[in-house]
Amino acid sequence: MSDLPGDLLYTNDHEWLRREDDGTVSIGVTDHAAKALGDLVYVELPEVGQDVDEGGDMAVVESVKAASDVYAPIGGSIVAVNEELADEPEKINADPYGEGWIVRMQPSDGVDESALMSPDAYQQFCDELDD
Repeated sequence: MSDLPGDLLYTNDHEWLRREDDGTVSIGVTDHAAKALGDLVYVELPEVGQDVDEGGDMAVVESVKAASDVYAPIGGSIVAVNEELADEPEKINADPYGEGWIVRMQPSDGVDESALMSPDAYQQFCDELDD
């Protein structure tokens, strides 16, 4: 597996979160998830302004292999979506932690880090899945 960015938190559903300086949280899917799905061909994005519950469906990514829901690791309001993914869903495969971000949210109740994994914990989680 590639090196995981150290400034992110991770979920056991293979999403990542990055706290932004303005208080929002960027969210995407991990490299592990992108590789498991294969080449992405479509991303269904939520609407800006949409409220999402923690654990609720937030987006859908589709590959030639399968479609997979992307779950909201936090509750809050969608403040931005990565419109470029509509025409270039492969950005998630090429740069999942950068240009492949999916949404930015304004958390309704902050970020509960106890429910998330550090890069080391996520790496161990993936290693155990791959065994």
